[in-house]
Formats: sequence, C-alpha cells, structure tokens
Amino acid sequence: MLSKMNGFEAIYLYAGKSDLRKGIDGLAALVKEQFNLNPFQKNVLFLFCGTRSDRFKGLVWEGDGFCLVYKRIEAGRLRWPRTQQEAVQISQAEFQRLLDGMTILERSAVKKVDCTQVF
Repeated sequence: MLSKMNGFEAIYLYAGKSDLRKGIDGLAALVKEQFNLNPFQKNVLFLFCGTRSDRFKGLVWEGDGFCLVYKRIEAGRLRWPRTQQEAVQISQAEFQRLLDGMTILERSAVKKVDCTQVF
C-alpha cells in the first residue's frame, strides 16, 4: 500500500537516525525545530528511520489532521542514508527506490571508457 502512495508535493527524508518512539507530536516538532520546515504543509511527506534499518515512519499533514505511517520490512533492510543530519528532499522515484531496497543518495556517475579499437 505504501509503495502506491503518490501525489505528494514534496518528500523530505531525515538522513540520519530518528527516535521512532516519537509519535505525531514529537515528529512534527522535529520537523519544525531541527529541519526548520513547516510540518503543516499539506501533502508533504516527512520520512524518519530509526537505528534499525528495517522500519521507518512517515508523517504527512492532510489538511484536517496528521497521518502517521509506520512500515516494518519483514525481510531485508532499507538502504537509508546515514551520513547527514539534515532533511533531504527526494523525488517520488527516489522514494520508490528506497522502498525497493536501493540506495537513493549515493549516486555514482557512469564510468567513462576510453575506447581506442574495435574488437
């Protein structure tokens, strides 16, 4: 179901470890105080991952209240970026790649090949 969620105006990922014991109010405060973003932006998804990489939470303001989503991966782990302590805006495609177990922020360029002859 979560992988079919789309139509977000923006998706922000907290690239670090979050305390997943926090509920709606705690995560909304984290968005405001640590990210310096407005948690009341309609259709904006904020994503948080704890120490374990097999679960995450999503927070979105729907105009009449918050929706809190909690996902636990039964087999495998998320490739959650851990190097930064900030909110990173990601695309819907990157969100899908994250759910599929791929990395999203460690982009590598295609290697250039110096071809001098044909087989």
